[in-house]
Amino acid sequence: MATDLTSKQRRILQYFREHAATKTYFKSRLIAQELGMTAKEVGSNITALQESDSGVEIEKWGYSSSTTWKVSL
Repeated sequence: MATDLTSKQRRILQYFREHAATKTYFKSRLIAQELGMTAKEVGSNITALQESDSGVEIEKWGYSSSTTWKVSL
């Protein structure tokens, strides 16, 4: 796991690790509600996570009512 992640990025990563075993698609808006962030904060931090060596594969999937992310462990 990358050690240069911010606290927000680590929280999002932990959220994915806890939920990706039973779920594949995540909306920024819903992650933000769970973690007390804005959807914009979640999106910008996920972009950074995509480029990190986090061991989690994250792909931007859709833009309907909120950006949707496909997450694979």
